[in-house]
Amino acid sequence: METAIKTEGLSKTFKGKKGTQVNALIGLNLEIQKGEIFGFLGPNGAGKSTTIKLIMGLIRPTSGSFSVLGLTVSSDEYKKHIGYLPENPSYYDYLTAEELLHFVGSTFSMETTEIEQNSEHLLKTLDIYESRKRPIKSYSKCMLQRLGLAQALIHDPEIFVLDEPMSGLDPIGRILVRNLILELKSKGKAVFMSTHILNDIETICDRVGIIINGELKRIVKIKDILEKDIISYDITFSSTNNEPEILNTFKGQFSKRVDTFNLKILPQDLTKILSNISKDKDITLHLIQPERKG
Repeated sequence: METAIKTEGLSKTFKGKKGTQVNALIGLNLEIQKGEIFGFLGPNGAGKSTTIKLIMGLIRPTSGSFSVLGLTVSSDEYKKHIGYLPENPSYYDYLTAEELLHFVGSTFSMETTEIEQNSEHLLKTLDIYESRKRPIKSYSKCMLQRLGLAQALIHDPEIFVLDEPMSGLDPIGRILVRNLILELKSKGKAVFMSTHILNDIETICDRVGIIINGELKRIVKIKDILEKDIISYDITFSSTNNEPEILNTFKGQFSKRVDTFNLKILPQDLTKILSNISKDKDITLHLIQPERKG
């Protein structure tokens, strides 16, 4: 696999109160591959946002280096390969969503037709298309976060750097954003996302780096974490078919609510059930919830 982002000994020190030094990031060595979703997990103040700001060239490292798709960062040329969502996106609030996406697309020298096509697809996928002509200042926090993701994707780059992408989202918004991130992975894109919420990591990431007090403590495959002590999975989905075919395969293990189905399966059946769901166009997957011992 091709390396998307690589850091070597990346460090950042800030001046604190009374002349003290704050080591925000200490000797970060990290490799993120194309086609994977890498989660950066840690508490607030751990160094997640500092790392992202360094990669985006918003601040300069005290020591160490990094590369993007093998490109050194001596110029801003590498940034055209990245879609960036900041932790707290802020825009010209008098613009509409359409105008913002056109502005962002034009900074990447996109043709007007391409901007319009990509904008329509993204706004519909993130369920804010009907609000596309409203000024951004009228948007809720959830809508702003979805729009932030849309502007990061507008130029269809190879790498996505997302700082707390699930922040401020309602349950439906979380599902929409999660599904879109998984779609990026299926296209061979690299996604580097920070979060302090374990559930975000569990549902979409391939690997996770755990950072505490500026130091990367461990990198693990999320599959290894999830499989430990799991006794079953609860799968929640909806279907346009009142009797989806998938239930014939797992008789006696499901329950039906008002507009959703709940299916309880053994860990060894997870791959099979997800494969079946992906092939059934009538089904929309909403949640995968592991149940652990104790």
